[in-house]
Amino acid sequence: MISQFFILSSKGDPLIYKDFRGDSGGRDVAELFYRKLTGLPGDESPVVMVTSGGEHHDDRHFIHIRHSGLYLVATTSENISPFSLLELLSRLATLLGDYCGSLSEGTISRNVALVYELLDEVLDYGYVQTTSMEMLRNFIQTEAVVSKPFSLFDLSSVGLFGAETQQSKVAPSSAASRPVLASRSDQSQKNEVFLDVVERLSVLIASNGSLLKVDVQGEIRLKSFLPSGSEMRIGLTEEFCVGKSELRGYGPGIRVDEVSFHSSVLLEEFESHRILRLQPPQGELTVMRYQLSDDLPSPLPFRLFPSVQWDRGSGRLQVYLKLRCDLPPKSQALNVRLHLPLPRGVVSLSQELSGPEQKAELGEGALRWDLPRVQGGSQLSGLFQMDVPGLPGPPGQGPSTSAPLGLGPASLSFELPRHTCSGLQVRFLRLAFRPCGNANPHKWVRHLSHSDAYVIRI
Repeated sequence: MISQFFILSSKGDPLIYKDFRGDSGGRDVAELFYRKLTGLPGDESPVVMVTSGGEHHDDRHFIHIRHSGLYLVATTSENISPFSLLELLSRLATLLGDYCGSLSEGTISRNVALVYELLDEVLDYGYVQTTSMEMLRNFIQTEAVVSKPFSLFDLSSVGLFGAETQQSKVAPSSAASRPVLASRSDQSQKNEVFLDVVERLSVLIASNGSLLKVDVQGEIRLKSFLPSGSEMRIGLTEEFCVGKSELRGYGPGIRVDEVSFHSSVLLEEFESHRILRLQPPQGELTVMRYQLSDDLPSPLPFRLFPSVQWDRGSGRLQVYLKLRCDLPPKSQALNVRLHLPLPRGVVSLSQELSGPEQKAELGEGALRWDLPRVQGGSQLSGLFQMDVPGLPGPPGQGPSTSAPLGLGPASLSFELPRHTCSGLQVRFLRLAFRPCGNANPHKWVRHLSHSDAYVIRI
């Protein structure tokens, strides 16, 4: 079925290479794949590519996925369904994340022996044997080499499942970045469950401030360290409804346009009480996906009010930006960055910012304005003056308030902890699992929204 499987870094460095059939030209197959990938126009590469026969290679199909910056690639010379190989690659990515703690270049490099042992059990002569963790746990003997312990003082990055976040004053533990299976030398691992409601917000705002497009893509993600088959119940907002025709309760309701569930989710109580019941395996699982378009129940998190003035004679461009955060006063946005493309030829930048923690700089033909933390209900501003020699201007030599060619559109990136743009919330997470001893399982529920494409035309 499969001839080779390999994992490449984002720069094309081979991390893992496994030849199951010996019918290829060796490790240069990985180099051939990366050359074809980087030689394609555009940013989106096809998941299936074909190489024609040559001196060392027969006709070969490359099927790949990209996960956490890594390329997971399978090759075959047979005419088989690419969808089955894509499903296999996705399952392998999940297994590697569960066994190594997370899927990244560092964890793969530290656990090469474990990865090869896992591949030997999953695939035999290129044919799939099993991808069930319950089966594999009886055969995998190599223990994972975990990354450095989590520190409460190192909250620089925001991750899922409470692994490394700054959305909470107290991070729960390093459990989300450790392997799902406890090592044989340490059987005292805590029973923990992480449930994250994650939403990606896409917005397009016209230059006059009118909203042209809004889209929310949401997921409820679960990572369980409980024994497989432990029953749990997830209660969602009771006013949650699907479609415009369905109304629940007396309030405005929390509405989404589309929703889909994992095959293991039981929906007997969903229609009446908005409760999801499931018995998940150990590891990560996307419980539910949903989408909402063109109708948010709350105001957009940010509004930008730009003012542009430029003079053709002196080549001086002045941009005044006022950023208003329309989140509730008790909420906040983290890691806010405004990216504004500038006309070609900018040679200098002077700035006046509304706060000392803010930072602005020029880079790659654009202005970057960084705001580490923005409180709901606040307004921030920045005045930026630039010299652009030879900037083509409007008729006449006087100043103009219209945007010059090459300025904008502005884009925002940000994270909103404890906030969902759709309004969906998890009311409760209840476990039927009763461990031996007095210790109860630890439950962590997080809500997080972040920008996907938040664009404002100037």
